[in-house]
This record gives sequence, C-alpha cells and structure tokens, in this order.
Amino acid sequence: MPTTTWNRHHILSLADFTTTEYNTVLQTAASFQEVLSRRTKKVPTLQGQVVANLFFEPSTRTRSSFEIAAKRLSADTLNFAAATSSMTKGETILDTAKTYLAMGTDIMVVRHREAGVPNAIAAEMDRLGVKVSVLNAGDGQHEHPSQALLDLFTITTLIDPDHPRLELLKGKKIAIVGDILHSRVARSNIWSLIASGAEVHLAAPPTLLPKLFAEYILESGVRSQDFLISSSPSFPPYHAPNQQLFLHWQLEPALQNADFVMTLRLQKERMTAHLLPSLREYHQLFGITRTKLQLCKPNVKVLHPGPVNRGVEISSELMDDPEFSLIQSQVTSGVAVRMALLYLLGSGKA
Repeated sequence: MPTTTWNRHHILSLADFTTTEYNTVLQTAASFQEVLSRRTKKVPTLQGQVVANLFFEPSTRTRSSFEIAAKRLSADTLNFAAATSSMTKGETILDTAKTYLAMGTDIMVVRHREAGVPNAIAAEMDRLGVKVSVLNAGDGQHEHPSQALLDLFTITTLIDPDHPRLELLKGKKIAIVGDILHSRVARSNIWSLIASGAEVHLAAPPTLLPKLFAEYILESGVRSQDFLISSSPSFPPYHAPNQQLFLHWQLEPALQNADFVMTLRLQKERMTAHLLPSLREYHQLFGITRTKLQLCKPNVKVLHPGPVNRGVEISSELMDDPEFSLIQSQVTSGVAVRMALLYLLGSGKA
C-alpha cells in the first residue's frame, strides 16, 4: 500500500483534490486490484468497522460496487432503502443518518437525487464531533467523485498497468459527449481531467450544454485563460496548447484526434422540458458509432458510466466491441477504486 498519509476526512467533491491525493487513490486502487485477482479476495483492513450505504435513489453499479468493496475489506455493511425506511413515516434525512450513527457506523456512503445532501450529513457529523466519514456516491447534478476516480483509474491503468498516475494523461485529448447539463459524472470528470493536464472537450446540443454551464465552470475554479467555446465544426482543437477546457455544439471537433471518448446517459428523469426533438435525431448527431470514431486516433477507447441507453448514446455493436469499449473494465475498476476510498477513509479510525 502507498505510505502517503491521508488527511481527508470526507470525500464530497474532486474540485479541491490535490495531485498527491489523486495518485494515492490510483496507487491504492492498483494494490487492491492485485488483491482482487487472487483466489482469496478478502483482506482484514476494515475488520470491525461498519459501512452504511445510504442510497436515497435507485442504483445498481454504484451501490453494489460499494457493498462488495466494503465486504472485500472485511467491514460490516448496512444497506438503506428509502422505500422501506422510516422516511415514509416522516423521518428526516439527518435523523436517518443519526440513527445509523447510533448503530456504530464508521463510514456513510450517501447517494441522493438532491445536490448537497452528502455535504449536509457530513456537516452534521462534524457538528456532533464524531469520527464518521461521509463519501459522496452521487448527489443531484453536483458531483459523483468515485465514478470520476474509477474512470481515471480505468484510463491510467490502460496506459501503465503497474503504475497508474495522474501525469499519464497530460496532453491527452478526452471528449465528453452527451447530457452534460444534468450530469454529476461530467462535473467530477472535469475536475480530475483538468488536474491531470488533459485537454477536455465537451460536446452536446446547446440545450444540454448551455453557455450558463461555461459560467458555472469558470466560477468554480477553471481559469478564464484555460477556457474556450467553439460552435464551429471546423474549429482547430490544438491551436492553443495552454488551454484545457473546450465546449462544442457539434460532435466532430470534439472527436477529432481524441484519445478517449466518454459518453453520458441522457438523463430523461432530470429533464423538466423537451430539450431534444427525438432520441433518433440525437443518436444521428451525437451518438457514438464505429464510423464516427474514425475521426479519433486509431487506438481510441470509449467509456460510459452506465446505465446505457443502447442505440442512443452509443451503438450496441460498439458498446460490446472489446477493441474500443472500456465499459466493462469501468465496472471492474469500480470495486478496486471504492475499496481504496473506503480503506483511505477507514484506515485512520482503527
């Protein structure tokens, strides 16, 4: 395991993550990936600790991934389901969290459809003076730190399986395509990829990538000289090497010479207006297919956080093509990365 001291008590956002913290997560995850390849996949590092998965909205990959990660670390797990909880009788979110605190929980993994809920629970734990850590497993349209970290791990281990590190992505062109407006995954990936020195190209229809999003990014910490909007399909993506973040309302300039393409799910459950003429038209203009990947570098790889709308964000044949698709690798990487995050938060509680 890396010997770097971990001082972060909660993991709520990647906006203020340091290079050292990124590399510590990546190297710790690499150690656990090796553990997961063994016949005996369990280690006693969090034995005696309790991890509570407080998922206030549906999830398959994230919830299952955190649960198996905790069990691989020998922690006891508690799984919360909103539909069968006392919240149906009027209990508040903070009272629910304090109930799990009273049961001896050490780490709370929190997912909620409203932004800020994990932060509110973390603030309440701090106010109470307890040593409970809170890990954001996705909150509204805010962030999804563990997904961005597993994406980072998937890519960096592809480049250097033995020593994944942030600097491997410096100068790489990475396109993020899809429903960026509603995506917490996109926001977390922007922070991690900008920190790595990669060129990040966002591509979506104007309704899913408005100029207001650009203002949000700028206000959140990306320097103005590192930011550029392009609405022209003929925009030359490499004319300003000091710039890192680019917005496009056509797909082609984002894909041109890209090393990696991240596609995002159309989050119809979060859309409050008719933002697209049709799913068919969206796929024609922004859906990723093998033909469109010809604009990218020959060894380009495609990622998707899931769940996938086949034939909308990405063609079925491309999704299942191991030559291009890293989607299953992302799911596998998720267990090792979430083991790393739980280990780093829990190792100081023994």
